[in-house]
Amino acid sequence: MTSVDGNGARLPGSAAEMAPVAMMGELLPDGLVVVGADQRIRFANAEALRILDCEHADLVGRTLDEGLPFTDKYGRNWWAHTDPWHGLASRAGHREKLLVAPRGQDVLVTARYVRTRPGGTVERVMLGLRDAEARQRAERDQATVLSTVAHELRAPLTSVTGFTSSLLRRWDRFTDEQKRLMIETIEADATRLTRLITELLDISRLDSDSLNLRRGPVDLHALLTTHVVRYELGRSSGVVQLGLGEAALADGLPEMWADTDRLEQIFFNLIENGLLHGAGKVTVTLDRGGALGDAPESVVVEVDDEGDGIPPSDREKIFGRFWHGPSNASTGLGLYVVRGLVEAHGGSVLVSDNDAGGARFVVTLPAGLPDVVGS
Repeated sequence: MTSVDGNGARLPGSAAEMAPVAMMGELLPDGLVVVGADQRIRFANAEALRILDCEHADLVGRTLDEGLPFTDKYGRNWWAHTDPWHGLASRAGHREKLLVAPRGQDVLVTARYVRTRPGGTVERVMLGLRDAEARQRAERDQATVLSTVAHELRAPLTSVTGFTSSLLRRWDRFTDEQKRLMIETIEADATRLTRLITELLDISRLDSDSLNLRRGPVDLHALLTTHVVRYELGRSSGVVQLGLGEAALADGLPEMWADTDRLEQIFFNLIENGLLHGAGKVTVTLDRGGALGDAPESVVVEVDDEGDGIPPSDREKIFGRFWHGPSNASTGLGLYVVRGLVEAHGGSVLVSDNDAGGARFVVTLPAGLPDVVGS
């Protein structure tokens, strides 16, 4: 008897014809289970056995209800709910469903109903199985992101709404000094919110490869000097120190072609990280480097702090999204954005220990101007 799929294409019907199907089934990256017209399981490839955590004898030869008693999220018997043999004759199968397997694990299941003719009786059911672990992990990660973002947004918003409410209702009761302090706090929290939203937008662009860099000539030494001056205005003198390395002192710094705003963001995050987690001043060293990829030379920036350093086991983790150190004092987004922006420029960022035992972040960026500009 000749069988056809939902589109009318001929499929093998005899046991002998099933042999090549079984051979091809073992090559599939997903699990495959074939059920005959008698509702008994005829074939299950190795991937299906792995996903279902069972042996060949537990499936092949058994009825569908015995071998694969799937249930849906409501606990209903899936095969009673969607009976392939007594349902609508126009059905060709079902789309991917998240079902519960006999051993309690979640499995993504798709089905194709093979009929003797279009609209005829079902001669075979082809089931595709996929492990749901990756999807569940992605859903857990998404839930973690939403929870973290909500927490990070709520704290400054609570402060802003609290102080503005107090000022509006009791303006005359506060002294000028108290008003100034409250407004400064509102400004700081609003800035924190703006930075968090910017980082979230950058993460979205980095993950979707849609980040656009507005490149132009950059004087990195002047840019870093401006950063240091800003920190001097808001903190005690000497908290951030900028210096040039030996090669830069001897030969000067090469020209750079990069996105100025993104470079400011990179080094703002690195310096803030050093001030937040370090125990003293932050030292920024700008130097000339060797060849980097297609660029004949590079610029190297080292950011050192005087903290306890970062354990080797955590040096890759710190560049992950929402990773927090023991202090849990930051959003966990800054270093993820730093790595993404540096790599978008064709550079690299690494972390190690410095001579004082603190952390040292080394950013290497390609130098030089495009040929059309250089000429």
